[in-house]
Amino acid sequence: MDRLVMYRNAIKRLLSEYHLGGVATYESQLIFYEVRDHYLWLDLDWDGSRRIYHPIMHFDIKDGRIWIQENMTDHDPAEDLSALGVERLDIVLGLHPPFKRPYTDYGVA
Repeated sequence: MDRLVMYRNAIKRLLSEYHLGGVATYESQLIFYEVRDHYLWLDLDWDGSRRIYHPIMHFDIKDGRIWIQENMTDHDPAEDLSALGVERLDIVLGLHPPFKRPYTDYGVA
């Protein structure tokens, strides 16, 4: 299987599993945009007059690597992606500043 297809499938699988196991207080959406390789789980709704628009988890695929852009859960998507066969160096913790990334077990970009 092509690496890009495998990475897309791994992200969609994880997001779907995490989403099913979550507690839905608000409307919750999974967005898979394969044309530009953006993958998002977000909550949106209204709480009285206050708008709820909250990204829970966000992945991108850039230059052949999976970027974890946001994770507001207790899950460890980097470890879970690695367990699904994604190369550790192809996982970038984009939610961490660039100066911290060399100290992780994952890719640096």
